[in-house]
Amino acid sequence: YVPNIDYVISAAKSIIPYVKDDNMVVLESTSPVGTTEKIGEILKNGGVDISKIYIAHCPERVLPGKILKELTQNDRIVGGTTKIATKKIAEFYAEFVEGEVLQTDSKTAEMSKLTENSFRDVNIAFANELSILCDKFGINVWELISLANRHPRVNILNPGCGVGGHCIAVDPWFIVHAGGYEARLIKSAREVNDHKAEWCIEKIKNAALKFELQNGRKPKVACMGLAFKPDIDDLRESPALNITKCLIADGVDVVAVEPNIKAHKDFEIVDYKKAIEISDIIVFLVGHKEFKGLKIEKEVLDFCGVFVK
Repeated sequence: YVPNIDYVISAAKSIIPYVKDDNMVVLESTSPVGTTEKIGEILKNGGVDISKIYIAHCPERVLPGKILKELTQNDRIVGGTTKIATKKIAEFYAEFVEGEVLQTDSKTAEMSKLTENSFRDVNIAFANELSILCDKFGINVWELISLANRHPRVNILNPGCGVGGHCIAVDPWFIVHAGGYEARLIKSAREVNDHKAEWCIEKIKNAALKFELQNGRKPKVACMGLAFKPDIDDLRESPALNITKCLIADGVDVVAVEPNIKAHKDFEIVDYKKAIEISDIIVFLVGHKEFKGLKIEKEVLDFCGVFVK
């Protein structure tokens, strides 16, 4: 995976005619280390006197669905390409940020956001790997995690069908690309989380094949949830969506369910109650609130802990 910062470069070039002395140029998009300095080079090459402006990276820290709230309440990191740029732009953010505004240099600010999402990816990978091992050993992974988390210094996350979204599934690759061999753990975590979706596909296909051998017909398989995490309508980099598409491509008779969207360009979206009624195998890929507490007497594959109390 090679990071593509073409949009950042294009944006930097587009503002060259409009940059004036004492302007602040702030990059908030998550970017590979060194991107903010690259913006400075582009502006300089375009004729801007960058000694008279302030350039910094201030990584976005907002959760979809709570953007306006977290925009002001979360702590923010400001990393300038110079100390004076850091100070000036930190003062600007302090005017509307209620959280603490933390000052550093641009590379550290860039690496901070990548580190935050890589940390989460590694922890999710541990849980996902545990779920695969527990399936092999005949152990209930949800019970195992609940018991292990009774240790005062252990806090294992819940496994799922992979990792999605526009941050956690993408940002670690920026570190892996630049870090090479030294980014072994981060790379392994990405591979584990990507593999989890493939593992889920095989489990579903095996269940479908078993049903067909027993009943003499192909089953209808309800894929419950397409978003990248519970209770949102965001499908970006969603492992659940990828699993659903792969099953359809492999000839599985899929009933697609996503209570947070009305339609999808590739397939029909079916109401979750109807999907349970008409399907033979119910596969939970995302733990939406609508799925909690359902009583189902058909075969169920629960990859996200819907039935965990």
